Amino acid sequence: MAAPPVIWAIAPYHTYALRHQVLWPDKPLDYVKLENDADGYHYGAFQDDRLVAVISLFVEGEEARFRKFATDPAYQRQGIGSALLHHVLAEARRLGATHIWCDARQDSAPFYARFGLLPEGPEFFKGPVAYVRMGRELQPELEV
Repeated sequence: MAAPPVIWAIAPYHTYALRHQVLWPDKPLDYVKLENDADGYHYGAFQDDRLVAVISLFVEGEEARFRKFATDPAYQRQGIGSALLHHVLAEARRLGATHIWCDARQDSAPFYARFGLLPEGPEFFKGPVAYVRMGRELQPELEV
């Protein structure tokens, strides 16, 4: 069994290659860059010194949003993405957020539901990809 991933804060540009490879490989690299990347908190999960998952967190007051969550397909279903999302939920709470949300790809909704995120609106599309906004309240208790 592999060791748990090491999670570090990373620079926005360190997220771009995985965002591109996993989320939008058919689009130009600039498509995965966000206008407000400089305002966010970016985290990477490393396995054997290799960056294998990324996520970006944006906090405005008590509202937090995570975006561009991507795990290298060779490292999916090993608990790495789960560890990274647990980390981001705790970070959002630490940064003062009481609610967190994301635009989830519809086929990933069951994954987010395991973390207590529930649909907060109707299905919508980005190109051919179905999404749903999912969110949850952040309680002061620690994530497990």
